[in-house]
Amino acid sequence: MQTHAGDPGAFARFDLKRVPSPAFVVDEARLEANLKILADIQDRSGATVLCALKAFSMWALAPLVSRYLSGVCASGLWEARLGRAHYGGIVETFAAGYKPDEMAEIIALSDHIVFNTPAAKARFLPMIRDSGKAVHVGLRFNPGLPLGEDAKYDPAAPGSRLGTPLEQIDATALEGVDGLHMHTLCEQGLEPLLAIWEHIAPRVREMAPRLKWINFGGGHHITRADYDRAGLVDFLCRVTAETGLHCYLEPGEAVALDAGILVGEVLDIVENDGPNAILDISATCHMPDVIEAPYRPALLGEAGPVQVRLGGPSCLAGDVIGRYAFARVPQIGARLAFLDQAHYSMVKTTTFNGVRLPALAVWNSTSDDLRVIREFGYADFEGRLS
Repeated sequence: MQTHAGDPGAFARFDLKRVPSPAFVVDEARLEANLKILADIQDRSGATVLCALKAFSMWALAPLVSRYLSGVCASGLWEARLGRAHYGGIVETFAAGYKPDEMAEIIALSDHIVFNTPAAKARFLPMIRDSGKAVHVGLRFNPGLPLGEDAKYDPAAPGSRLGTPLEQIDATALEGVDGLHMHTLCEQGLEPLLAIWEHIAPRVREMAPRLKWINFGGGHHITRADYDRAGLVDFLCRVTAETGLHCYLEPGEAVALDAGILVGEVLDIVENDGPNAILDISATCHMPDVIEAPYRPALLGEAGPVQVRLGGPSCLAGDVIGRYAFARVPQIGARLAFLDQAHYSMVKTTTFNGVRLPALAVWNSTSDDLRVIREFGYADFEGRLS
């Protein structure tokens, strides 16, 4: 299992008992610091940077996000609604497949619509034209160069359904298309992006005279301390100079990187092959990537000689987060927090087994202001089914 490092930042001094348990807590000061980095990339490169709602869509913080970025990218109708309702700027929508009965509303909400295949583009392009709305039409391509660490998270892996293979895109496929879209990175630095560009550049240069822009998608860990941001600016400027195409980026994780924690509480201790602490945090309900990836999220303040296996309250035998080091076996009622949980975890939560959804809180590490934005109850569970 891969260990996912997290930067505790100001959370090292946050009192975990100030919020309900479980709860996601987002540090808006750290979020703003990330946004300033992304805005600086946008300003220096001339590129357009959008926030990927699929990774971070805590719309209570939409005014802050919109202050720095140029809009959002949505993964379908509901995210497009959220983007138009709460965020300023561009709403770009991409879905691997569109429902015909949703398309009229998607057109009304979106400034850019990206299609996964030329066939889907051809099917809906007349509808876009008939709407009379000026919508940028994009086509997602697959560069066919898998560079991800895990094939499950690599859209360029063999047999991927995401994006049309670049060699299949001809003049007919480009009819009515304003730009090309790719997304093949996941938590990666600049080097994989440069490698992909070298792989696709000859073909993109051939198509460029027919196009207005190229979108390099997400997966760029731009706000990570060791990311080569100067190199990214140089790359984006070079692409525009070589091709005449305007560049777009769609970071999601980079927007909220290390800006949030998931606070939980110890409910019980089971002795079986060492101590097992049962938490009100569930891997399967609250951090599904722990099981799907898998990965081991970092624990705030982890240290000590005692290894304790941490798991959730659900009936799933595999609802285990991992083994962690403690000075002593934690007592029932003790609070703990997992790091770097603002992105993806929050948007993937479920109520499997009737497990309570974590509350949502915003903390400002500069002013120490704390707001509990929302708590979830039985009605949220009941409303999922009928």
